[in-house]
Amino acid sequence: MNRKLQIGVMGSAADLDYSSDVAALAERVGELLAEKGAIVVYGAEKDYDSLSTAAARGAKRKGGLTVGVTYGKGKDVWDKEGNTDVIVVTGLERGGGREFVLVNSCDAIIAISGGSGTLTELAIAYQSNIPMVALTGVGGWSQKLAGEFIDARKRRPVLAAATPEEAVEIALREAQVA
Repeated sequence: MNRKLQIGVMGSAADLDYSSDVAALAERVGELLAEKGAIVVYGAEKDYDSLSTAAARGAKRKGGLTVGVTYGKGKDVWDKEGNTDVIVVTGLERGGGREFVLVNSCDAIIAISGGSGTLTELAIAYQSNIPMVALTGVGGWSQKLAGEFIDARKRRPVLAAATPEEAVEIALREAQVA
């Protein structure tokens, strides 16, 4: 493959009160993706931090390229440190529209914890046959779906990863064969 892999990092928004330890894991995922030369694609929020924006921070710390896909109109995203290189403005709302554009822009996704938005993103990836990796030990939908299939069709499992290193390794491997 001649182009850089686009790996999505999906996870809880700050209103789910994740721990600083989980945020550090998300930042580590971003760092590792940048070190491997992948582009970090994430759901750029407008009103608060998230595990996805934590991954973007990690990627930028290592000189990586980040693409934030946001909802609504305008490029005003929650990005205090300037960690977003490209902002894709969908003009769509949360809850399906933005998530569809976000997920389908990825060669694989890594889920970290997550609420209903992450669940939507995993379901879209499943329907689109995009490899999914779920970090374990962090709660949320990534914990619940790690090692499982989304439905009885058993098209593609949500692959479990215990560490950021394992999550990135699996995502990059699966993206190359998908």
